[in-house]
Amino acid sequence: MTKIHGWATHGPKQKLEQFTYDAGPLGSEEVEVAVEYCGICYSDIAMINDEWGWSQYPFIPGHEVVGRIVALGDYSKGKGLRTGQRVGVGWNAGSCMHCHECMTGNNNLCPRVEPTIVGRHGGFADRIRAHWAWTVPLPDRLDISSAGPLLCGGVTVFSPLVTCGIQSTDHIGVLGVGGLGHMALKFARAWGCEVTAFTSHQSKADEAQGFGAHHVVLSHDRDALEKISSSLDLLIMTANVPQDWQTLLKTLKPRGRLHILGVVTEPIPIIAIDLILGHKCISGSPVGSPTMMATMMEFVARTGIAPQVEHFPMSQVNQALEYLRSGKARYRVVLDADFA
Repeated sequence: MTKIHGWATHGPKQKLEQFTYDAGPLGSEEVEVAVEYCGICYSDIAMINDEWGWSQYPFIPGHEVVGRIVALGDYSKGKGLRTGQRVGVGWNAGSCMHCHECMTGNNNLCPRVEPTIVGRHGGFADRIRAHWAWTVPLPDRLDISSAGPLLCGGVTVFSPLVTCGIQSTDHIGVLGVGGLGHMALKFARAWGCEVTAFTSHQSKADEAQGFGAHHVVLSHDRDALEKISSSLDLLIMTANVPQDWQTLLKTLKPRGRLHILGVVTEPIPIIAIDLILGHKCISGSPVGSPTMMATMMEFVARTGIAPQVEHFPMSQVNQALEYLRSGKARYRVVLDADFA
C-alpha cells in the first residue's frame, strides 16, 4: 500500500487542501513516479470547477508532471524504464493498448483513453501513477524545471507541425500569444518556418517577436489581415474566443489549413464556398500520443526550446491558481514539489 499526499479540492470552485489517500497496490502495468515539478494548466482549473461535468471529489489536479520513477509494476519492467529514471506524465495516463489507434501509435485517440485527472488523482502530489506506455522518458539534457508544460500544452501545439506535414519552407500563423501560443511560435520558428503571430494586444508584439515571430498582426485589424491574404500554409488557433472566421480563412493560401486548438465554445460559422474555392480545410487535434511526446522532447532537447514559466512552491498552490486565473502569468506556471 502507498499513501500519497497531495493538494485536493473537495467541491467545485473550492480551495485546495492537503489530502492523503491510499493508492492501493501498484498495478502490474503501472509506474509510480515521485513528483518533482508539475505545471498548472487551464484544464486543471476547469476540472476544479467541474466545468465539463467530469470531476469527482475529492480531487487532486495536475497533469504536467516531471519526476523520477520509484516503482515499476511487474509487467512494466523490461519496457525501457528503470527506477530512478526521470520521466514525464501529461494529460493522459493510460489507454487500452489493443485498439487500432493504440496499435498504430495514436494512443491519444483511443476510445478508452484515460485522462490523468479524470476519475483519478493527478500530480499536485508527492507521487503519481500512470501506465508504462504513457510514462515518457525525458532526455538528460532537458531543462526539467520548465519541462512540465511541454507535456500538455507543448505537445498540443507541436503535433500539428508533424501531422499536417509542415515543411521548413512553409509560412505558419499562430493566433493567440499565451500559454499555448508562445510555445507554438517557438516550435514553428525552430522548425524553420516563416512565422506570423496574431494577437489582440499590441503590448505583446515585442514578446511575440522574442518567441520567434517574424511578423506580428493585430487579430482585430481587418485591414492588416487583408494585407496578408493568401499567405499562410497553416494557421494555428490557440485562443478560446470567437474570431472573424471569414477574414482569417482569407489569410490561407490555396490548400491552406486553419487548425483549432483553443476550446471555442460557440459554433464556428463558415461559408462553404470559402473552403471550396481555395481547397481549404478546418481541423483540430487533442494532445499527442506517447510517441509524439517523445519526438517533441528530442526536438526540444536538440533546439533548446523551453516554455516561459514562473515557479511557485506546491504548498502555495492556491496562490498559484489565483495568479493564473488573474491572467498575470507569463506564460505558464509550474509548481515545485516541497512536501516534507
